[in-house]
Amino acid sequence: MGTLALNADERVESVEIDQEHLTVGLMDGRRISVLLEWYPRLANADPQQLERCEICGAVYGLHWEDLDEDISTEGLLRGAPAPKGKASADLHAWISDGRQ
Repeated sequence: MGTLALNADERVESVEIDQEHLTVGLMDGRRISVLLEWYPRLANADPQQLERCEICGAVYGLHWEDLDEDISTEGLLRGAPAPKGKASADLHAWISDGRQ
């Protein structure tokens, strides 16, 4: 096992969101940046909804109560966007319910 693996700490330290990217800083100094397009609920949210992000899951995840969205550092590190079929269907239902 390499030194990097021994020092890896995948807990969330910081979260930054701009018009195109979600960037998560980890406790071990790594930064993960993904396109908001990977997460349709985030991509379609207004800035106030995006700001209401909570670090949760024993500091290994992110949660947006208003958007009913959860993202784990494990998923980010794997490069896993929201599932296409489910995300699309959920997004349409979410918008239809007047949440957007």
